[in-house]
Amino acid sequence: MDFIGLPLNPQIKMAFKAGFVSIIGMPNAGKSTLYNALMGDKLAIVNPKAQTTRHRILGIKTGENAQVIYSDTPGILRKASYKMHEKMMAAVHESMDDSDVLILLLDVRATEIPEELLRRFEKSSAKKIVAINKIDTVKQDQLEAVMLKVAGAFKADAFMLLSALNNFQLDKLEAEVISYLPEHPAYFPEDQITDRSERFFVNEIIRNHALKLYEDEVPYSLEVTTLFFKEDEKIIRLSCELVVERDSQKRIIIGNKGEAIKRLGTNARKDLEAFFGKHIFVELFVKVREDWRNSKNMLKQFGYDPD
Repeated sequence: MDFIGLPLNPQIKMAFKAGFVSIIGMPNAGKSTLYNALMGDKLAIVNPKAQTTRHRILGIKTGENAQVIYSDTPGILRKASYKMHEKMMAAVHESMDDSDVLILLLDVRATEIPEELLRRFEKSSAKKIVAINKIDTVKQDQLEAVMLKVAGAFKADAFMLLSALNNFQLDKLEAEVISYLPEHPAYFPEDQITDRSERFFVNEIIRNHALKLYEDEVPYSLEVTTLFFKEDEKIIRLSCELVVERDSQKRIIIGNKGEAIKRLGTNARKDLEAFFGKHIFVELFVKVREDWRNSKNMLKQFGYDPD
């Protein structure tokens, strides 16, 4: 008997699914762009500079039949130069270990990944999707060559082509992800969209604008922490500390007669107001903490080692 085309019984309800999905890959593969597009919200900062994402950020997307908990993760580093980098890579490994589905995102123009990541990916018990991103940036013959190379190099449950920036094939990717999730009650309330605090997003937005504004090593030596957050009906008042490692970096952050840090505050305020939907008053201060990227206590204070 052919059941295709028969109407579904409206009283039959699909079992609810819920699970954790991690997006992993090399720096600048487009992980944060994909994460934001899947979430339909700008929760992760996006910047062409490497090491933009430093923390694992959960994004919780709840629908009628499924709750997908996406993780944006730091880009894989071939070498850890600081203890901060070690903590970043530990967050990636943790996300790989506790995920139901792994999305390995590859830049179509740079598909090589470290052997260690490949081994961990293939040994994972999670369902595995290899997604080739930015396919709109290459010609058809180049894309076909990459597809053959990737299919031969990786073992996965599914292979996909997409453009996260242009939302191409993301509906198919999400459908594939949901098909792999286990039947499970929701892990989070349906109105919760992330595990991170408001202060975290303040820090990230300001740090992203610092990445855009300052050159060379300064942005990579910079951490932002919100010391004061007071929300009224129409305005949020913020006091944030910018932490650098050397006095010379502090002078660069401040700029001539304070012009650079004023520009940073102005640029960040626009995004903060868009994010929170309120007027923002923000004060920025700069503090030197030598070699904080190698300090266990400071890394814990900045959220790199919550345990």
